[in-house]
Amino acid sequence: MTNGQAWRPFRLSESEAQMRLEALALEKRDMDVRDAFAQDASRVETLSWDLDGLHVDASKQRWDAEVKDALIALGEEADLSGAIADLFGGVKLNTTEGRAVLHMALRGEDGDGFEVDGQNVLPEVLEVRGRMLDFVDKVHALHAKGEVTDVVNIGIGGSDLGPAMAAKALRRFSCGPQCHFVSNVDGAHVASVLQDLEPQTTMIVVVSKTFTTQETMANAHIAKSWLETGGGTASKQLVAVSTNLEGTRAFGISEDQTFGFENWVGGRYSMWGPVGVCIALSIGSEHFKAFLAGARVVDQHVRHTSLEENVPVLLALLGHWNQNALRFRSHAVLPYAEDLGRLPAYLQQADMESNGKFVGRDGKPVSWNTGAVVWGEPGTNSQHAFFQLLHQGTEIHPVDFVAFKTPTSEHEGMHRMLLANALAQAEALLQGRKAPEGEPHRFFPGNRPSTFFLFDDLSPNSLGMLVALHEHRIFVQGVLWGIASFDQWGVELGKAMANALLPELEGKHNDETCHDPSTASLVKRLVG
Repeated sequence: MTNGQAWRPFRLSESEAQMRLEALALEKRDMDVRDAFAQDASRVETLSWDLDGLHVDASKQRWDAEVKDALIALGEEADLSGAIADLFGGVKLNTTEGRAVLHMALRGEDGDGFEVDGQNVLPEVLEVRGRMLDFVDKVHALHAKGEVTDVVNIGIGGSDLGPAMAAKALRRFSCGPQCHFVSNVDGAHVASVLQDLEPQTTMIVVVSKTFTTQETMANAHIAKSWLETGGGTASKQLVAVSTNLEGTRAFGISEDQTFGFENWVGGRYSMWGPVGVCIALSIGSEHFKAFLAGARVVDQHVRHTSLEENVPVLLALLGHWNQNALRFRSHAVLPYAEDLGRLPAYLQQADMESNGKFVGRDGKPVSWNTGAVVWGEPGTNSQHAFFQLLHQGTEIHPVDFVAFKTPTSEHEGMHRMLLANALAQAEALLQGRKAPEGEPHRFFPGNRPSTFFLFDDLSPNSLGMLVALHEHRIFVQGVLWGIASFDQWGVELGKAMANALLPELEGKHNDETCHDPSTASLVKRLVG
């Protein structure tokens, strides 16, 4: 395969199974799930699945066994099983950049069989993992002596959203220095994080594969200056996650404290390796290994399970049904766990940066939806923010509820209240309510779809499972939609234009620059 060739050409517009789905959608679009429960005693069993401490109940969605079978037929026509084998086989399915996509290897173990260009990549993965976790253990020893109290992770996008989400989610397992995250090029971000820290006991981790990312390097220079002027030692307190050794050396970071990763790991899929060093620094080596193990459980499930029983595949097919048959354009993610508060933001990048594309792998525009708008906040806060729209708005927004049997604090009574709210909101979205006479504003139409994810507990293992579940769902949907899920060219144009604009905002006139009238007016107002 060469760069630019279509990997596994498949177009929905030419699919017989998709035509069958669209015909079914005409029949099922207005199906009342309440009636479906009354007519089918096995509905919950048919549309629910279990996987190693996770229960997924999709029976409140607007589908049934007939739709599910038609979706699986679509998956077979698209050869999802072959695509999954290609993913795990190291095929260069990132066709626009000519790269394999093998982040699963970062959580792999001996014998898992990950190869790129015929070379087993696991020995190097395990060597880097061991070196990183040895470093984590050394930092924990320094933390125990009070020599390292805090760590600041400086990155953006995949170098920030995943690690920040995971560190917050696993707060209860923290046993090392406190981790802080800086990403925004707005100087207020780095200033607000550093203002309460001590330079002599703070480590700075700079996460940039190329060590040239504009936002990251701007923040890194500020943090390094803060560290040095405050009496810190750059050679001991600076850490890099990068493959640009020349750049890291020039910045003053030793190779012993520099960790790299291969180009078959995409940024938003990278927290399983060195990009996740702050997660490991927070929760320790053993818990980090459990985090990887949870993700690996899902990898093994996806790799070896038929489409009919494959949970991420079924979730991907359901998402396709909602978006391209029922025409539901958004997807709300509502974690009923405060510690998972950054999950919606993480999934926004994982999903929308992967599949938000209008050109297919074959270079032709697509005529179907390639990804929902992902949004959400933790419950119960979200109930007092946007549930009005979910219950009584003019459009339907499918919802994912994410909950945990085991409390995440010592306040068990509050946890029962939290679970009661999660269950009640899912039930209320389904059941609705008739309006009292003369009060139409109190009418709840109900029949609004949701999926309930119930884990035994919020642990490193279960978090790894949850994230990997979505990674594979996103991949499968990209295969169905015929798009390249593992590049992100859509971020390039605005960044290039910002670089061109910066000199103008510094007062350097450029006769060759030509802006639209609105931008030209705004620049004039800013520079005076």
